[in-house]
Amino acid sequence: MIWLWIGFIGFVLAMLALDLGVFHRKAHVVGVKEALGWSAVWITLGLLFSVFVYLGYDAHWMGLGAAVDAVDGTVNDGGSAAVKYLTGYVVEKSLSVDNVFVIAMIFSFFAVPAIYQHRVLFWGILGALVMRGVMIGAGAKLIAEFHWILYVFGAFLILTGLKMLLLKTHGVDPNQNVVVRLVRRFFPVTARFHGEHFVVRAGTPAAQESEQPGAAALPDPIVDAARPGTLLITPLTLALIIVETTDLIFAVDSIPAIFAITADPFLVFTSNVFAILGLRSLYFALAGMLDRFQYLKVSLAVVLLVVGVKMLAAKWLKAALGDKFNVYLLGVVLLILSAGIVASHFARRKDAA
Repeated sequence: MIWLWIGFIGFVLAMLALDLGVFHRKAHVVGVKEALGWSAVWITLGLLFSVFVYLGYDAHWMGLGAAVDAVDGTVNDGGSAAVKYLTGYVVEKSLSVDNVFVIAMIFSFFAVPAIYQHRVLFWGILGALVMRGVMIGAGAKLIAEFHWILYVFGAFLILTGLKMLLLKTHGVDPNQNVVVRLVRRFFPVTARFHGEHFVVRAGTPAAQESEQPGAAALPDPIVDAARPGTLLITPLTLALIIVETTDLIFAVDSIPAIFAITADPFLVFTSNVFAILGLRSLYFALAGMLDRFQYLKVSLAVVLLVVGVKMLAAKWLKAALGDKFNVYLLGVVLLILSAGIVASHFARRKDAA
């Protein structure tokens, strides 16, 4: 089993290295066409992985499907494992859309140049993968030791869904983030961006680099006043810190959501990873169209409510609907998301009329 984990993590690292080291080696503005192309690539990979899941659990490769799934008390065969993986992938993918709204606000607040946004998201998502891996490991351990924690997760998802439905969210000042305030206290922050650098030293070429390629470097009073060799943090670092802490907050919602579907660590981790890997391209594809999906947040809230209820009533649902109740859950989630998109489309047409 350990070799399966090593192989999957190696595959993810190879894809990330290929992404940043080959296709995005030079900083450039990611257009909608390119973003849609990459989104198609990541979604295709995520969906194709369900075939591996089906074959692996059906043949019990390297111990897959050998343990009882604590959520429904069954041993996953190829079909049930594939359905749980796809359901988890769709739920996590849909919840990551909400993250796109927040990332857009962060980039707007810090005025991050479009040419460097991909770099921030790359390192932000790499950190998110590590954080979620730790949280999934801890969650799986808790469920194995204390099965009643599933009901706590279910109640938390319902409360989160109700909060999203009933409470209006207002923009917050990222400068008030505790981590950002600590960074500002211990490190001087440059007054402007210095190329794609997160950290620069006063008196070095990087500290004199222009904010935009090909443009003349503007004066930076923080850099000019610092002694040569002083370590300086750029605003790009502050944006990265907010992206990382924001994902941590979103993970608190999304991790219980996937555990409502399955407690199998491999299914939980792989569905999360494939959903997150496509977040960068999804951001560039949707960032300019967020105002068109006014009912999408309502759909996401309803999804959380449905998944939370499913977690609380799993035994009853299995008895009433049979072993295929996870297939019905996948259908309900897709229907809710589709309804939100369609409602947004007609609302936009009505406003334009």
